[in-house]
Amino acid sequence: MPFHLPEPWRVKVVEPIRLPTPETREQRLAAAGFNLFDVPAEAIFIDLLTDSGTAAMSDNQWAGLMLGDESYAGARSYYRFEEAVHEVFGFPHLIPVHQGRVAENLLFSTLVDAGSIVPNNNHFDTTRANIEIHGARALDLVIDEGRDPDSDHPFKGNIDLDKARRLFETTPRERIPLAMLTLTNNSGGGQPVSLANVRAYAELCHEFGIPFYIDACRFAENAYFIQQREEGQAARSVAEIAREVFDLADGCTMSAKKDGLANMGGFVASRNRELIETLTQRLILIEGFPTYGGLAGRDLEAVARGLREVLDPEYLRFRVGQLEAFGRRIHELGVPIIRPVGGHAVYVDARRFLPHIPPAEFPAQALVVALYREGAVRGVEIGSVMFGRTDPETGEKSYADLELVRLAVPRRVYTNTHLAYVVEVLEQIRDRRDRLKGLRMVHEAPVLRHFTARFEELA
Repeated sequence: MPFHLPEPWRVKVVEPIRLPTPETREQRLAAAGFNLFDVPAEAIFIDLLTDSGTAAMSDNQWAGLMLGDESYAGARSYYRFEEAVHEVFGFPHLIPVHQGRVAENLLFSTLVDAGSIVPNNNHFDTTRANIEIHGARALDLVIDEGRDPDSDHPFKGNIDLDKARRLFETTPRERIPLAMLTLTNNSGGGQPVSLANVRAYAELCHEFGIPFYIDACRFAENAYFIQQREEGQAARSVAEIAREVFDLADGCTMSAKKDGLANMGGFVASRNRELIETLTQRLILIEGFPTYGGLAGRDLEAVARGLREVLDPEYLRFRVGQLEAFGRRIHELGVPIIRPVGGHAVYVDARRFLPHIPPAEFPAQALVVALYREGAVRGVEIGSVMFGRTDPETGEKSYADLELVRLAVPRRVYTNTHLAYVVEVLEQIRDRRDRLKGLRMVHEAPVLRHFTARFEELA
């Protein structure tokens, strides 16, 4: 057996990508207000903006598209989708949605109101926004190691159980309508949560009568880390581990655009029939009939097949191994990253990489700009643009604890050669990083500002 295993697939269809000229890149940056969300995909060479909805589907999934039943109600594709969710996750009640943030919107608009608190290890951007728009508080309780980029803790996504217990003991029960846990912990560097931590948190939630819901976007990658890193789990299959995780929970939200290996889709699942019936009425109003939930039948087919494919051990071994090798090569350049490398992305610590740019000048966004300027590589800022804010009444500004650039690798899309090119781009930036400029935000929206913010480069 060779030491380094190649991609566990072979290429059947190719999509051309082209490197735009330096002049074109400068024009695109200026037109976009230095926000890479506003740069057209045709002007991107290697796109590591997100792993959400950007996967390459398998031949099996493409074959499933031809079997998509587009009946408005009770389509065959829905029942195959339902069967897959029951098999993998075990929840008795579910409704499909077109992506994860709709699942969050349905759940939180039903359960959360002003003054509520929703604890989590770390909320990601849409989860936090869907909570806070109702006047509630999205509370992050990740362990201290999860805030330390250099900690080698194997499960830096774990929630701090002592902090959670203190919250539950000191807060009226009605103010905590549910508790969340994100697997893997995206905002904290794609770090996994241990099975022991899930068990203990579930027990704690149930002790206080608080429903426990999982953000399941990257459930298979998290289960693989449990198998590889947690004592007593090596002999179990990833599917077995994942099923135990969900057996501990009262429900989940899922964006199937991640570990569903599909380009669109998601669901809400629960053990609470009455809750799902309430969510179904809201679904009908905004998404469609409950057996399609805003999706085409062909999308339901792709998700049903993807949820099973993602549990393949060969796929997961390569997926996690590719990310680990990508992160190791970046680290060897002397570029600081969050370690150990998580399951879906490498996170560059821009605050340490660009110490001459203060948080008020958005060092992570400056690095995002540099990646595009140098090599037409698109990453995403996960720092004070995404999680900072400006108080609309006082004008006071707040900044994130970490200033990160996430290089999210789409599933089954880029080869190791593509990622080697990104490493070379980072090496070029490293050698002239002292010349990188900070940014001034000149436009921001009140919610999820990072999608539409505009900037000017500082002299």
